[in-house]
Amino acid sequence: MTSTSTDTSKAVEKSTESTRSGALVTDQGTTTIADAVVQKIAGLAAREVRGVYALGGGTARAIGALRDRIPGASSSIGQGVSVEVGEKQAAVDLELVVDYGVAIAELARAVRRNVITAIEQMTGLEVVEVNINVNDVYIEDESDQQQQQPTRDRVQ
Repeated sequence: MTSTSTDTSKAVEKSTESTRSGALVTDQGTTTIADAVVQKIAGLAAREVRGVYALGGGTARAIGALRDRIPGASSSIGQGVSVEVGEKQAAVDLELVVDYGVAIAELARAVRRNVITAIEQMTGLEVVEVNINVNDVYIEDESDQQQQQPTRDRVQ
């Protein structure tokens, strides 16, 4: 009976180990996920969180704005996101611009949670860290406010 219980515990241990690795490495083969895939998932997941105005530093956003004006050019979903992807783990670095008035610590927690959940569910990779660098605060300027509010004549 001891050999049966030992065999059972080894099978459970092996099953738990393969579940933890996300079944990317199996007896039937290996699944490799490109850095660009994880980068796009992280970028989309970060943008889903309310309070994130944009991703990327000033230079990256300026280049992105120019790219958006070129007909046929595609915007970079991975802008402001860098990743390191191994066989079983991934690490993510994000550069964020946040809306003015948002609690940055709470926003960072929400972004981190959303990014980790999205990557782990979609890829099976374990996310070991998500580093967030808030490099700017977006403040709605007067020209944006004038475009949103209809102008009224003073005299009718």
